[in-house]
Amino acid sequence: MNIFVTNLHFKVQSEELRQLFEEYGTVDSAKVIMDHESGRSKGYGFVEMPDDNDAQRAIDDLDGAEVMGKAIIVKKAKPREERPARTGHNGGGFNRSNNSDGNRRRENFNNKRS
Repeated sequence: MNIFVTNLHFKVQSEELRQLFEEYGTVDSAKVIMDHESGRSKGYGFVEMPDDNDAQRAIDDLDGAEVMGKAIIVKKAKPREERPARTGHNGGGFNRSNNSDGNRRRENFNNKRS
């Protein structure tokens, strides 16, 4: 069973998460999700346990438990939704190449600074 764990203290590491759940049975994997830019924990993670009974016992016991001063939330993870394939564009936001007056604005800005 895949288990979702949130409200983790930012100092909790994947190995500590694994050890917490190993008290309830075999853990195939435990991963705290990290922010790519800052390198800090995003405050949630996933634990995979092969035995559903052990996993459910861990969920029941650990949901609301205090870990490093924070009450964690533990649930059965929902299946990941299928996402459409990326089409190669940025998918939103401001795109300067499509801004017809972008060069004019830049020229005006540069003239004001001179």
